[in-house]
Amino acid sequence: MTTAKIFKPGTQESLIETARKTPPIKVGKHLIKIEPEEFNEFYAEKARIELNETPETVKRGLEELRKLLREEPDLVIPDEDEFLYKFLRPIKWDAKSAFDLMKRFYQFHFNNPRFCKGLVPKNERAVLISGILTFLPERSDGCRILIIQSGKKWKPKQVSLDQIFRGVMLCLEAAMSEPITQVSGVHVILDMDGLSLGHVTHFTPSFANAVLEWVQRCLPCRLKGVHIVNQPYIFNMVFAIFKPFIHEKLRKRIHFHGTNRDSLLEQLEAKAIPTEYGGEFNLPKEPLGEALYEYFHAYEEEFIASCARGYSSKS
Repeated sequence: MTTAKIFKPGTQESLIETARKTPPIKVGKHLIKIEPEEFNEFYAEKARIELNETPETVKRGLEELRKLLREEPDLVIPDEDEFLYKFLRPIKWDAKSAFDLMKRFYQFHFNNPRFCKGLVPKNERAVLISGILTFLPERSDGCRILIIQSGKKWKPKQVSLDQIFRGVMLCLEAAMSEPITQVSGVHVILDMDGLSLGHVTHFTPSFANAVLEWVQRCLPCRLKGVHIVNQPYIFNMVFAIFKPFIHEKLRKRIHFHGTNRDSLLEQLEAKAIPTEYGGEFNLPKEPLGEALYEYFHAYEEEFIASCARGYSSKS
């Protein structure tokens, strides 16, 4: 009689095992699923060209990062190659930059319990089932695509703005565990159709500052583009709150498409984009929120392990 091997939650082996035994979300002929497995030769070559990822740079990056981490004993994280890759890949294997990014990431988590404490699917059920967030099954040039519909589908009495941000953080935490996404990056589509003055009143400069600090200084992810579509004139009021905090690097990656679908498809592959945005992917009309919650909930232990990392109150 053989005994099933038990993997410690939070390790790459555990994540792969959870992905293997968790049924994906079926969307027509497509599947929405987390992909923690290592990538194929195509993405290995992409990593080499875009990130200077070679056996030599990987070895050197890991060695130098571990050396730096020994000088930061209060930062509690796994000593696992795959975990360190998540911070080394976005900055092209420069250990010092990865170390600084890691410290900023976990300092943000420690300083912002409002957004980061208890960030697990069970606590974010409201936003996951709301349909505000859609994790698309197809990739564009290897990039993950997340749609945020913060207009018609956003009912502030049911889901707060903080909950939307926490839901986005949860989705990107899942994406960042995928080697293909670490190499290729993420695109975000902000669908502002239906944005009203009632929505606008929930945005504040302190919220905008926190979001952009996380996105621009702390997020270990290659954010390739933020695509704003269907924005009404009133959206200018929201953007005016965020604009003072936007750095030049992010500014170049924000694209205002309005209802111009050709403009969006110049940036993203049609096969990955829903037909309502001019693409070829038939996104079903029935809500996917419940399915997304149940799928993420299957990874509850992995998210709990992720929450245990970082700086503690003792340190």
